[in-house]
Amino acid sequence: MSDTPSSDFSGLEGGEEQAAEETIQEVVNWYNTQLLEERRAPVPDEERVEELKAGREAALADRAQLATAEPEEADRIAAVYAARLKELKKT
Repeated sequence: MSDTPSSDFSGLEGGEEQAAEETIQEVVNWYNTQLLEERRAPVPDEERVEELKAGREAALADRAQLATAEPEEADRIAAVYAARLKELKKT
């Protein structure tokens, strides 16, 4: 997919927080989609539902921390979530 975020957001003056927020939102969207699919299954796997909800909550908590993050920290968070998104899309 050509609009998949890159894990390298260096050099984006002032854009680190926005890039991180967008990447985290993509991860949250992935969790939301998986939750919806699991809940619609004939026999939902409650353990998977709880794991997905926990992953989504962790991503939302990290996104909230961006408001006070230094640019370097926002860049690190963006890189972590870009890598996570890549892994999630493999499954």
